[in-house]
Amino acid sequence: MLSHEQIWGAIDQLAERHALTPSGLARRAGLDATSFNKSKRLSQDGRLRWPSTESIAKVLEATGASLEQFLNLTRSGAIAAETMKQTASPAGSSIPLIGFAQAGAGGFFDDGGFPAGQGWDMVEFPAASGHGVGVYALEVQGESMLPLYRDGDILIVEPGAQIRKNDRVVVKTREGEVMAKVLLRQSAKSIELLSLNPEHPNRSFDLTDVDWIARIIWASQ
Repeated sequence: MLSHEQIWGAIDQLAERHALTPSGLARRAGLDATSFNKSKRLSQDGRLRWPSTESIAKVLEATGASLEQFLNLTRSGAIAAETMKQTASPAGSSIPLIGFAQAGAGGFFDDGGFPAGQGWDMVEFPAASGHGVGVYALEVQGESMLPLYRDGDILIVEPGAQIRKNDRVVVKTREGEVMAKVLLRQSAKSIELLSLNPEHPNRSFDLTDVDWIARIIWASQ
């Protein structure tokens, strides 16, 4: 039986073979550009989301791949995942690290807010194995997040994790601004954010102006 990880892994591999991002593959197949984003692979309550058979059929048609080739990709992905498990360090995992200023420059994240591209440093995070795929670290720069976070603190962020009211989150706007705030309210059209530093105003955004939002799961303080 094919697993959730195998199916999505095969889609990712198919995109890579055609020099596409998952978003680019979705567009080529005539689907919404966000259809294959990593943030769409889990629902808000943490349940697994599966690509539809129609979506897979459109991808195969767009790339010229056969169903047999797709199934072979699911098998190769499973072998690679098992190999990674066997060779992983028992003491913890290395995760990508980037500064807030760099994060706003672009090119470091995919459409779902997961780490991508080049230029990441790496940092050890022993608890990473207990969290989802795509966990990464952001280094606080400056004093805008005092008194909660200081310059040099490391925030561990998990894209795709369920977010609730009063969670500490990192938000990136479509204009490239990256900020750590507290989620006060989220509706179908907008979000309201509480600033960590009382000297900075609270912020509100239409969701159309938000590139991604991810939960802070740990901080070095």
